Amino acid sequence: MKNKDKKEKYVSVAELAKMLGISRIAVFNKIKKGQVPAEKIGRAYAIPMEFIRNKFFHDTGILTEEKKKDIEQVVEKVIKEYGETLKLLGKE
Repeated sequence: MKNKDKKEKYVSVAELAKMLGISRIAVFNKIKKGQVPAEKIGRAYAIPMEFIRNKFFHDTGILTEEKKKDIEQVVEKVIKEYGETLKLLGKE
């Protein structure tokens, strides 16, 4: 029963990478920089689900200024990298 509780409270580096659509190395780098809190369990890292809910999912329904800024940065990056492709897809 304890393992089931732990699994619901934490995700692995690979699971977070898949959720965010980034590489595992990128997640490890974010952990190393302190951007993602993680607990080391043996040789693996476990990321608290509470952090993921607060940072990436808006359970409260409140969009803070920090979250708005994060969203704007991501949108700008997508437009910069895929702007032409998005324009072409919009014409279809």
